[in-house]
Amino acid sequence: MIRSKLRTLLLGGGSAAVMLATALAPATASASPASARPAAGFWSCTVPPGYTYSATQNTLSCGGSGFRTYYFVQPPSDGLWACTTADGFTYSATQNTLDCSTGGGFRTKYLLRTPQTGLWACTVPSGFTYTSTQSTLDCSTSGGFRTKYLLRAF
Repeated sequence: MIRSKLRTLLLGGGSAAVMLATALAPATASASPASARPAAGFWSCTVPPGYTYSATQNTLSCGGSGFRTYYFVQPPSDGLWACTTADGFTYSATQNTLDCSTGGGFRTKYLLRTPQTGLWACTVPSGFTYTSTQSTLDCSTSGGFRTKYLLRAF
């Protein structure tokens, strides 16, 4: 008798856990890609001035006939992997990715960095010079070695 009551309780508890997991699963599975991004970002049909984008997807929501590109736009910031470079920033690494594709195929994504003395960067921004260089694949946008610069403000 005690065993059957215990079995009933365990089965009832297990069923409740399965129902709870089932109820929660669609909510997490249907989360939009934007939910994993910082709050400052949003999906847009265009990239507003002063913003960059870090992902794309095809959508029918942006007007016209057929699919259009939908951009996940964000203000540029230090440490952001972005699909475009931004004024006031340099970049310290690149990657070849489908994240930024606007028409199919791989595109370059840039690791944005705020310029500062001592930073190894792929470009020399205005207001800076460099004190050393290295040949690296870090900055490659089309394959092959590129020059990386050790920045110094002047």
